[in-house]
Amino acid sequence: MNPLVRWFHQLGSPPYFDRFAARWTPWCYLAALVLFGVGLWQALFVVPADYQQGDSFRILYIHVPSAWMSMFVFGLMAFYAAIALVWRIKLCEILAMACAPTGAAFTVITLATGSIWGKPMWGTWWDWDPRLTTELILLFLYLGVMGLYGAIDDRRSAARAAGLLAIVGVALLPVIRYSVVWWNSLHQGQTIRVFGESSMDDSMLLPLVLMVIATKFWFAGSLLARARADNLHREAGKAWVAKLASDGAAP
Repeated sequence: MNPLVRWFHQLGSPPYFDRFAARWTPWCYLAALVLFGVGLWQALFVVPADYQQGDSFRILYIHVPSAWMSMFVFGLMAFYAAIALVWRIKLCEILAMACAPTGAAFTVITLATGSIWGKPMWGTWWDWDPRLTTELILLFLYLGVMGLYGAIDDRRSAARAAGLLAIVGVALLPVIRYSVVWWNSLHQGQTIRVFGESSMDDSMLLPLVLMVIATKFWFAGSLLARARADNLHREAGKAWVAKLASDGAAP
């Protein structure tokens, strides 16, 4: 068997995944904290003020990575949920449900920082702008997934029901992405492009890249930690979990 395929098969084993998550979660958090520190220092003290927005533009170094993560995490959750529904892979059910709280947190940060940014730029904390409104709907979808997962006692049935909602809700992501193009919007248009030339000055891009990577590592650590806890909860009563508890290694 191909080594990569064998590794994926092993990862689906609850004891193997527990060891994998326990090993890599601290490293993901550590990498995120280092990158957050460097990125925030660059954003606050190195990058010059914007010629139009002044220092208030610096909030984008939190707002933009959080906004990207709010959509990325939901898409990943729907992807895991689809695999779980088709192939009945329990680990994918666990990973899908572990995505939701962190994705919801990124969405809350996006809405909060967007409102803080909007006050000096637009003169109001909130406007029913297409981008803001669709991002708010995304938060409701996250809350719906978490609520549905918590409302059903059987964990596997709950994960399938909540996963189906995530799969249906993923249709909102392109609406959020292109809302500033399709409708008249207070929200500024796209200034940062992964592929192609960005309208943001190069001197301002490095901290943003660091913050984007930092959010990815933080999410990875959170995903592994939450999935490990859910995995142990589902496997409670198994001999390997009892051994972990006796050794003091279970979270």
